[in-house]
Amino acid sequence: MEDKSFKPLLSIPVIVAALGYFVDIYDLLLFSIVRKPSLMALGVSEADLLSEGEFLLQVQMIGLLTGGIIWGIMGDKKGRLSVLFGSILLYSLANIANGFVADTTQYAFLRFIAGIGLAGELGAGITLVSESLPTRLRGYGTTLVATVGLLGAVVANFVVRSSHDDWRKAFFIGGGLGLLLLIARVSVFESGIFLKVKEEKVERGNFFMLFNKKERLKKFLGCIFIGTPIWYVIGILIFASPEIAKALNIDGEIKSGDAVMWSYIGLTVGDLSSGLLSQWMRTRKKIVLAYIALTLVFVLMYLFSDSISVDHFYFNCFLLGVGVGYWALFVTIAAEQFGTNLRSTVATTVPNFIRGTVVPITALFKLARAEWGVIYGALWVGLLTIVIALIAIRSIDETFSRDMNFIEEN
Repeated sequence: MEDKSFKPLLSIPVIVAALGYFVDIYDLLLFSIVRKPSLMALGVSEADLLSEGEFLLQVQMIGLLTGGIIWGIMGDKKGRLSVLFGSILLYSLANIANGFVADTTQYAFLRFIAGIGLAGELGAGITLVSESLPTRLRGYGTTLVATVGLLGAVVANFVVRSSHDDWRKAFFIGGGLGLLLLIARVSVFESGIFLKVKEEKVERGNFFMLFNKKERLKKFLGCIFIGTPIWYVIGILIFASPEIAKALNIDGEIKSGDAVMWSYIGLTVGDLSSGLLSQWMRTRKKIVLAYIALTLVFVLMYLFSDSISVDHFYFNCFLLGVGVGYWALFVTIAAEQFGTNLRSTVATTVPNFIRGTVVPITALFKLARAEWGVIYGALWVGLLTIVIALIAIRSIDETFSRDMNFIEEN
């Protein structure tokens, strides 16, 4: 008799993937939280804080882009577990080293190395969970991983505040949490679907297979671009929240860490609600479309709420997070679109390619704000990312009930 319970959601792969993503997000967002105090401690002037911070964020995202390809291919060639182990070891050591930096050159180098390490965690975890759980629970499992993981940003902010803005200690704690998590990795088992494909000697992890068929390339690009509003919100609106608040004449000081915290609380709420709605309505695409529309509404509220209180501004940050809270669905869709021999490659590269879009989006924002100012510059960049996402969603399949046991032909 088929087991209809929810017990598989408490299995070791799901728990470890969720905790791994928690530490991943802690480390990924930590720089945004400590940007101002860390750069000021290293001698960067007040006038250069945003531009220097944007540069370091771009370096970290280039690392994520590079790591996404490396870990994605390794996940299909060597297995999901090898990526989970290697990626967390690399970014944990890089973050501990980051606590010892003496100048921005060292800072940039270690953000690049940490970025490579951070690239592997989510894709490998979502792939493993998607392949380990029954079809009826797959969406719940990936939602659980993302919901627990996104709270890492909230904890990072509390750690920084409780450390009295001691940003070096915050990096040490992040690295230490990662190394502790490696102990839990020992009890995780490899995906049975992957082991079956490995025995069949099927070509695995060939990144160029994504480009040799028009329909496959179309789906791959579609998976990437539906996520553009997510990192526009995180990488522009939240990252530059102190500067945007100043342009909006907010009555009081806006701290980057608090803006990140409230937006990620919103992201957690959004990911939980979008995942549950997807399960209940048995659709991925329609829910993503609804949340993109919500994002547009909340972006307008955020950018044009002039002369409001600090609390109101943080509430708008929370709403922005809810709007882009389809991150779990976005990565689940990517994992479900492609066969087992390319699944890790896609599930790992897609979220990191989206993170990598912060580089051109930030450059575009820099040009736009020079022409139209911070508010309207951010608006036009945001509208562009939303239009791209709406076009991209048409190119992907509805995959809610798809069996994951299939391969991609060369």
